[in-house]
Amino acid sequence: MHTGLHGRGALFDTDPPGLAPRLVGLRPYQHRSTPYEHPKDLPFVVFAGGRGLGKTALLSELRKACKGHTPVALVDGEDGQFAAPPSERPAESWSPVAQALTTVAEQLAEPVTGAKRISFPRLAAGLLAVAASGWSDRDLPRIRQEAERILLLNESGSWLSGFANRWVNKVVAKLIASMSGTGPVLEPIIEATLEAFSEGVSPTHHRLRRAATWYRDYPNAGGNPKLGLILLSRHFRAGGNSRTHAERYLVRALLADLDDAYTGALQRSHRLGRPVVLVDNVQAPAGLGLMESVLRDRAEDIADQVVFFTSLRGYSHPALRNAVRRTLPDVARRCDWTPDTSPSSRALLVSLPPLSPDDTLHIVGATCLDVAVPPQLPHATHRLTGGSPLGIAVLAASAQQNLPEAATLGALLTADVALLDDRDGRVAYRELLDRLVPGGSLDELTVLAAAHDPDSARALARDRLPDDFGASGVLDLEARLAEEGWRTAPDQFVGDPFLRALLLLRLHHRDPGHEEWRATHHTLIAHYTDAPGSDDDPGRARYRLHHELALGKADLAVGYLRDAFHRVDTRTWLSALVFIASAPYYHAHDPDGRDFDGHDHRTSVALGRTDAAQTPPDGVDPVLHLRVRRLLHSVWQLTDPLVLPDPKVTDRLRFELEQLSNLRPAGNALLWRASRDWPTDALAGRPFRIPGDDDETRS
Repeated sequence: MHTGLHGRGALFDTDPPGLAPRLVGLRPYQHRSTPYEHPKDLPFVVFAGGRGLGKTALLSELRKACKGHTPVALVDGEDGQFAAPPSERPAESWSPVAQALTTVAEQLAEPVTGAKRISFPRLAAGLLAVAASGWSDRDLPRIRQEAERILLLNESGSWLSGFANRWVNKVVAKLIASMSGTGPVLEPIIEATLEAFSEGVSPTHHRLRRAATWYRDYPNAGGNPKLGLILLSRHFRAGGNSRTHAERYLVRALLADLDDAYTGALQRSHRLGRPVVLVDNVQAPAGLGLMESVLRDRAEDIADQVVFFTSLRGYSHPALRNAVRRTLPDVARRCDWTPDTSPSSRALLVSLPPLSPDDTLHIVGATCLDVAVPPQLPHATHRLTGGSPLGIAVLAASAQQNLPEAATLGALLTADVALLDDRDGRVAYRELLDRLVPGGSLDELTVLAAAHDPDSARALARDRLPDDFGASGVLDLEARLAEEGWRTAPDQFVGDPFLRALLLLRLHHRDPGHEEWRATHHTLIAHYTDAPGSDDDPGRARYRLHHELALGKADLAVGYLRDAFHRVDTRTWLSALVFIASAPYYHAHDPDGRDFDGHDHRTSVALGRTDAAQTPPDGVDPVLHLRVRRLLHSVWQLTDPLVLPDPKVTDRLRFELEQLSNLRPAGNALLWRASRDWPTDALAGRPFRIPGDDDETRS
């Protein structure tokens, strides 16, 4: 039923039901019930993953699936409205959590099929008490505006048309009239609120009276609702742990109001399923305060029946230390969630997997219905993006808008792409980096993407970054990458291949003459050359040659691989070949690393078309020299994530490895196996696996 997403059936499936219908009790996009997996205690679901894995899209699709059928609210913890109070509102009477509760209640109040609006009198009374602590008689326009917004949370939709607004205006007038013009206004406002909530004899006013008296149970209120609201306001204004305590009570008020809407046989008969609250970026203060309040109350047996689906950037958080951990496929049929006594165990942390090659194929196909797509493009897209939903979507959009002129992934990334109809196009890789690396430090991370470890990153920082960045800046960026869920790799400072490719592309295009690109690689070449004994260290040598190759200087790499062919074991040699040939390539280079004609000449070298112009060095086997040269350029071209693999080059790769296997009897089996596996991997968009590394698994 879900048409907006690929690869997320474990959440949305209806037959058998996925995670969402089992918790919500409704089939997605339908007003039809389905059995609950957890009829009483509910897990607080947290979808975990790094940037670009589609967490925001997932929550947006959940909102579409529920909207109109059951109350649903969606907020983003990083939205600007939760960053700071409005300019005219004192910080002491505002918090991200209180703002989030107001926004959530406004969305949950909307009527759904077969049921009227939900009202939030408990929450409204608490929010009024909090807001009143920041009011004075000089702020009458602001008081009216804030009070009206809060009081409208009480509208149930059951009154005669226009009566709700008339009641709100009457209450606001009473609140303003209660202010004496001198001294504190909190107590008069609370008295006027309780009086307004207690008037009348209709069922609606009965509900308001019951909600107002709810605060008599506030700690130390002694059964006095006025004192309860005064204490709530004072605790909120005090900040720190006192504010956290007050916010927890406000969250409890929201959930109690929701419980009222589902209490009684008549209410339940009109409402299918459970209400749903969706919080994107739950690690931000607005979401974190909401989550911790719910988890603590549930751990203390203060139950509610609200389904929370949230997203977390990264894969861990101190507030989720004891959360039950699952992957999305794990929860496709059942959660197997059982909490213990700790609040965080009430959370179910679900890691989102990357999309599969088949998902990528379907997304590219659906986006490019009217465009002739090269058959290898979907596989190459999956290899480059690693299954990132954001990366796949942007590349598919670029393909739809720029094919056939942009024939490689590199060209698609450097072409303009318009992701929204009402916005001009932007360069695709910049669009991606703005979403994957928002905020500061993009310039620094762009340079450090060429590094391999903290040591080489510090060398780049000393040579290429401002003096105040230094080693501490390297550590900060390393920690940030880990916190945001980016994967690590033993030979790269930026471990995620997709993010690294985008950053290096940005580095290459930072200036027209590519001076920054060349200077960065020269710094790393010097770093791996200057150390004592570096010429005899195979590890440092392969790093140095990797950066020489990135500048277009292949002769040193050819000489190293040629001379090492008979000296080192075959697995080590193949590993060095793949690592050196993983050097980024952006068009052809002259001896100084500048573009000279914009064409990729690796194919010509790999196919032997330039052999006649080559003169191998004196004293070396010319056949081995040229064969290694062709092989290096073959692997360089076929493992380049920004180009489509050339079938002719894959055939030549197979042939060269077969011939090398005849020259190395001791390593014959490994070379022969590589001759079979690597061409297949290249055409399928898979990274090359070193034969014999049996612990490594393929995607």
